[in-house]
Amino acid sequence: MRTKIYAVILSIVFSVAILNAQASLTGKQIQQKSIETTRVAGVEAVVTMTIIDSKGRQRVRKLAQISKLYDNGQTEKKLIRFLTPADVKGTGFLTFDYRKKDDDKWLYMPALRKTRRIVSSENAKSFMGSEFSYADMTPPTVEDFTYNILGEEEINGVLCWKIEITPKDDDVADESGFSKKISYIGKQDYVIRRAVYFDLDEELHKELTVHEIKELDTKNHRYRLIHIEVENKQNGRKSILQVEKILFAPAVNDEYFTTRYLERQ
Repeated sequence: MRTKIYAVILSIVFSVAILNAQASLTGKQIQQKSIETTRVAGVEAVVTMTIIDSKGRQRVRKLAQISKLYDNGQTEKKLIRFLTPADVKGTGFLTFDYRKKDDDKWLYMPALRKTRRIVSSENAKSFMGSEFSYADMTPPTVEDFTYNILGEEEINGVLCWKIEITPKDDDVADESGFSKKISYIGKQDYVIRRAVYFDLDEELHKELTVHEIKELDTKNHRYRLIHIEVENKQNGRKSILQVEKILFAPAVNDEYFTTRYLERQ
């Protein structure tokens, strides 16, 4: 009986310590933890992208995705290559996501046999005709925004911090494509569950919903978003990313993350 009492006491003390630590976190720190918790040492995945127009018509695309961490986790390199249908097959997108500076992005279009760099002024543009932007394909630079914790809210049964994220200046707003974003980040795992975007005129633009996550690296508690949906509230379009297969693969070949491999047919 005494052992059980001690176990209960320790559990309460541990829970209180966690709550106290969470209470001291700033919005910026929560956002940084949210990014870090989805940085996995290495990943291989097959993903289905479904683009739905305002009349419900669908375009379905299959793609392969590979990523790997470098520089002690400070840089994540990612390659996306479209597999089907024929009109986008072979199209590739390579990104180097840096923690504290602007990312490098390259897009290869097989029809043109040419790779071009995506500059920061293009980040707000649509990625391959979807409601995801180029900016959505990599985490943002945390220092480019200000953060305000608005409170807590439950999203699909998960208690989340509700955080208002605002670009620090007009240049960042233009590049990100929004004047404000409200993010809902899980208090237990720091994984984002929902985000609401407002355009540069401060009108509601789109909503992102995370329907499923998976813990890939159980030792370090690293997660990946498995089912994501973005709905454009202004034009009625919707885009869905559904991971069909995913593998924790820290030993991913470095050769994949080069423009030479990006252009390989």
